[in-house]
Amino acid sequence: MARGIEIREAHFPGRAPIDTYGNGGFRFADMSHRGSILCLPSGIHGWKMDATMPLSIENLQRVLDEASEIEFLLLGTGVDMRPIPADLKAALKGAGISSDSMSTGAAVRTFNIMLMESRAVAAALIAV
Repeated sequence: MARGIEIREAHFPGRAPIDTYGNGGFRFADMSHRGSILCLPSGIHGWKMDATMPLSIENLQRVLDEASEIEFLLLGTGVDMRPIPADLKAALKGAGISSDSMSTGAAVRTFNIMLMESRAVAAALIAV
């Protein structure tokens, strides 16, 4: 029985460096994704987030759900760096995750280096 096109949530089930970013998306593992992404131990997930939306516990719940496998979170906040709100920083710290906010470009470069070093790193990257 034909079902037509099945739309699924964007997810790459592995860890991979980010090859390029810009034009509203990212390239990794010979694939491309339009929009923001979360790079987590469970893989690279599409993230419904843009630079106009608040950094919040709710928007980063998936990171907290995988906290046992994450030591450090890099927050790529777009073209400009945005501070991490105190309640989010406290929630991450309470879950055992150190965090740092920086531009998306800096976060991509830092993520790739930490990934090569086999560190327990995650990244929340807002597309630019």
